[in-house]
Amino acid sequence: MKAFRGEILSVPDDPAHAGAEAIRHHEDGLLVVEDGLVLACGPATELADRFGDVPFEKLEGLIVPGFVDAHVHYPQIERIASHGEQLMQWLERHIFPAEMAFADRAHADAVAAFFLDELLRHGTTSALVFATVHPGSVDALFEAALARDMRIVSGKVLMDQGPEGLRDSVESGRADTEALIARWRGRGRLGYAVTPRFAPTSSRAQLEDAGRLLAAHPDVLLHTHLSENPGEIAYVAERFPEAADYLDVYDRFGLVGPRSVFAHCVHMSDRALGRMAEAGTGIAFCPTSNLFLGSGLFDLAQADRHGVKVGIGTDVGAGTSLSVLHTLGEAYRICQLQGCCLDPFRALHLATAGGARVMGITDRVGALLPGQEADFVLLDCAATPLLARRCAGAPLHDRLFALQVLGDDRAVTGTWLRGRPAHPGAKLISRARRPARRGPAWKERRR
Repeated sequence: MKAFRGEILSVPDDPAHAGAEAIRHHEDGLLVVEDGLVLACGPATELADRFGDVPFEKLEGLIVPGFVDAHVHYPQIERIASHGEQLMQWLERHIFPAEMAFADRAHADAVAAFFLDELLRHGTTSALVFATVHPGSVDALFEAALARDMRIVSGKVLMDQGPEGLRDSVESGRADTEALIARWRGRGRLGYAVTPRFAPTSSRAQLEDAGRLLAAHPDVLLHTHLSENPGEIAYVAERFPEAADYLDVYDRFGLVGPRSVFAHCVHMSDRALGRMAEAGTGIAFCPTSNLFLGSGLFDLAQADRHGVKVGIGTDVGAGTSLSVLHTLGEAYRICQLQGCCLDPFRALHLATAGGARVMGITDRVGALLPGQEADFVLLDCAATPLLARRCAGAPLHDRLFALQVLGDDRAVTGTWLRGRPAHPGAKLISRARRPARRGPAWKERRR
């Protein structure tokens, strides 16, 4: 058993529905961890009698739950900031050639290790990750995640209508998926997602088979793209004229349900959002990607009206940063353009417990609740001279908003997985180990 003392903030419930009661803030808080799980989290003075003999570390900064990235592509990390084109052309010009390289397992291993270390450096502890059509790309990611003890969900991409070199078949896609599920199920903190890339790259037969895979494995997710870009949407409408809309394409094959996560959903009808709410389906809101590719502005207020659950995705490599803090700043700007003001506490919820809800892991991570895994991040409101000046003497609301608008990886002092330092630059947290005397009611000692 060990503990961490400092300012703690979590937002387990959506403030848009639960109001201020959703916000849990302890200016002088204590996070008690046993066997990697949160045993208690609350005001230090209230927990002193129960845990007075537990050694603790004093952390200087703001402790928040580890970020949850609800949609990101690890094979695209080396194509981030690739100039030109909108979605369909960008895929052909930049992304498909890059993904072909993942037929080489050594390449996949190197990129997976770099990618996960970057996630940790940016404060992301859980993620729903696209791999490539190659089974080895999933093995590489899962092996690296297992070594780091990260909560990662991923799966082999299904695309029997893809370009030469990135194409499987209905039969091979099913066989590879079944083998990967059998190989990785129950290992560490890993999860599997049936992953058709999107409707344009799968035949009707493959989409139908994806539905069968999803039904056959009640512990896996469905992860794909939906209504991202006008050119993509027009192509889907031409290819599937019998469908009411893009979502209906997936629905006809049994792919719309409570375990389904659809990235983007920028151009959605009320009919489609109503169906998503009815099915319990989730959306990954990817603001930097939507801006970078010129896809459009996600309407968070419209999703809210229908009661659709929403998380935050960085969507690298169309997304322009792995920093969830930076991504939340862009989400705020998109909401402003849509006439909707995104509160910073709600933004933090979407990036933690909200993302966990979309991924179906709210019992595991996202809010630092007792019984959850002790994944958390330490944020520094003085990470840059501008942040320090803006946050000096500011209330919590303003500091949190400044972190989201002005912050990035520089504001992440350290990252912990199940109570253990996991930041690749773990030396950065050494300054947080100074004990601070808090009076006789608290027995403090060095570990």
